[in-house]
Amino acid sequence: MKKLSLVLLLSCFSLNLFAQNLFSTAKGTVSFYSDAPLEDIQADNVKTAAIINAETNEMAVQMRVIDFEFSNKLMQEHFNENYLESEKFPTSVFKGKIKEQADLTVAGRYQVTAEGTLTMHGVTHQVLIPGTIVSDGKQLKLDFKFPVKLEDYKIEIPTIVFSKIAEIVDVSGSMVLVKK
Repeated sequence: MKKLSLVLLLSCFSLNLFAQNLFSTAKGTVSFYSDAPLEDIQADNVKTAAIINAETNEMAVQMRVIDFEFSNKLMQEHFNENYLESEKFPTSVFKGKIKEQADLTVAGRYQVTAEGTLTMHGVTHQVLIPGTIVSDGKQLKLDFKFPVKLEDYKIEIPTIVFSKIAEIVDVSGSMVLVKK
């Protein structure tokens, strides 16, 4: 699965396969949090694949929707069957480029913004994702957080549970990408 995820990421857009500065992981964490009046909802996906080409600043992040884990298993079932429809739309993908001209192969802390497309629930939108990358030259520690408006991705919330789910959820991530 780990190799398949990286192959899929590489095929998402052109990366120089002979590049000396590819950083990747198949064990990144992406979380979402919904702060609603009646109930907070939180889930984590610890099987997120990501790749960054430090020469071109191109990047991609891909995850299987079904890999999100909830503390409430019934909530997890509803998430996969009714909201994200993970059988119909099994993956979410971000493809983009870091806007800043940071040399990620040099040790340091970089405030960055990734600009690109986020595809979720079969819908693709342009997004800007702010984050921080800490580099030691051999690995990158990436942290990010951004809001996602559910209606933008045609994720419908039934009226009966509308007060339990926020219209905008916070998506965050943390991952360590290792130089290949």
